[in-house]
Amino acid sequence: MVDLFVVARRAGVHFFGAGPYNPAAAAEGTGTMLAFALRRLALFPLLLFCVYALAVLLIMAAPGDGLESAARDLPPEVLAQKRIAFNYDQHWAVRYFWTWPKRLVWDGDLPAHQYEDWTVVEILRAALPVSLQVGVLGLGLAIALGVSVGVVAAANRNRLVDHLAVGLGVIGISLPTFVIGAGLLLIVGLWLRAAPVGGWGQASQALLPAIALALPSAAFIARLTRSSMLDALAEDYVRTARAKGVASWRVLFEHALRNAFVPVLGYLGPTAASIFTGSFVVERVFAVPGMGTHVVESINNRDQSLILATVLVYATFLAVMNLLVDLLYAAVDPRIRAVGAPR
Repeated sequence: MVDLFVVARRAGVHFFGAGPYNPAAAAEGTGTMLAFALRRLALFPLLLFCVYALAVLLIMAAPGDGLESAARDLPPEVLAQKRIAFNYDQHWAVRYFWTWPKRLVWDGDLPAHQYEDWTVVEILRAALPVSLQVGVLGLGLAIALGVSVGVVAAANRNRLVDHLAVGLGVIGISLPTFVIGAGLLLIVGLWLRAAPVGGWGQASQALLPAIALALPSAAFIARLTRSSMLDALAEDYVRTARAKGVASWRVLFEHALRNAFVPVLGYLGPTAASIFTGSFVVERVFAVPGMGTHVVESINNRDQSLILATVLVYATFLAVMNLLVDLLYAAVDPRIRAVGAPR
């Protein structure tokens, strides 16, 4: 069967404010998207430097340098040697903007204040895969659950299923992740004993933390998908598909969802940010040895080297995620390639 979406675009039907379909403009837009991606990549070093500089300013505004709390009982001679090992004998600008970045990225021997035998790179190498597993699983659950509930709610507008989905969405958005995590620990872990309540080492131990991270974002995605689907289902091309006898599931998923998913895709960048930064609390609740645990401990112990390293890791990840979301716009919706890259 001919794709009614393509036929409607070539006939001049406008969706969500876009212009008529133009294959030549779409091909030209592909090159524009490539240039846009290259410009964003060229700005990555400047972005990371600005984030790093802001983190340095915040660290300098806090009292202490990390060694004061970790080495209170050490003799003055040993403390002086430690300060030299951490480059505190250098000017702050040289230490923060040359020596520490060089030891972190190039040499790989930047020490952590709170760990005697571990470097920052070794800590990140052990913790980052754990956080990525929990975060990617949580992001996947949020997208799958949110889009599914939103589509079902829009297909059953003003019915019991729709009202139930809207109500649960409000509750999901309102509850913070640490409350959801504590509830999952109590109900699923202790009462039902359906999943491990903490720790790391088994695949099942990632399930409850991922669910706790996913539910608030899934609730917002469900509301956004429902709203977008209702707009898409009111379009002429959907009524045309139904009039021609296209199956209801094809109308929903092949025609309406294709347009309705574009606003959802734009929310994935902030969703990834909220999920991976929300892991700070969730990892502590479930005793997961990931990045969030080390971030909280480094802040409590004023471990400056570990704080700056984790800030750089999170900033890099979120910048890459936002770039991928912008590029996925063009993959999902060719009209964006025809109009040009995002501004």
